[in-house]
Amino acid sequence: MSGPSENDADDAALIEEGRLLFERECGFIAGATNEAALPPGTLPEVAFAGRSNVGKSSLINALTRQAKLARTSQTPGRTQQINFFDLGGRLMLVDLPGYGYARASRTKVGEWNALIHAYLKGRPNLMRVCLLVDSRHGLKSNDMALMAELDESAVVYQIVLTKCDKSGTGKRQQIIDRLAESFPRHPAAHTVVHQTSAQNGDGIAGLRAELAALAAPA
Repeated sequence: MSGPSENDADDAALIEEGRLLFERECGFIAGATNEAALPPGTLPEVAFAGRSNVGKSSLINALTRQAKLARTSQTPGRTQQINFFDLGGRLMLVDLPGYGYARASRTKVGEWNALIHAYLKGRPNLMRVCLLVDSRHGLKSNDMALMAELDESAVVYQIVLTKCDKSGTGKRQQIIDRLAESFPRHPAAHTVVHQTSAQNGDGIAGLRAELAALAAPA
């Protein structure tokens, strides 16, 4: 029986780096309801975007092992501002309001969407957008619209499937296959698709490792 390969060793090192980063203290820094309230961009940032109730806050909580860091709710549209969380002075995690259906007025939803787009287009220290997609439903039209906008703005983004404990392997593979076919038309897309479950922890270590590579040096 052969020993671990060089790739295995590299993967293990990346997983460990991600574990160590996300064990650092992570705390709420600011909540912005308009562009003027956005905090200074002093750290690399990773933003979490997606439809309302796709699991952005739950994923952030799972990554940081803090059950109540980001506010979660069964009510779509509960996150009503852009929330910034400082991870150990090395990486800023940014929880964006959900787009699509939300229990809020049309005016309020319009304000959220305008703020999201202004942030995504004008944040020079934004290293990556994690575009969360519910693995039970796949991409929707507003997900694809955001992908096109990020392509146009040259903002790197990565698809993260959520709630994978609630969907079948076949359904997830179908989504991934369709994405793989579309990636040549999306120049800003990172082609690695992460499959995650905030509920049972699947895929969390791998995503931590991916995001750790974007952090400021220790």
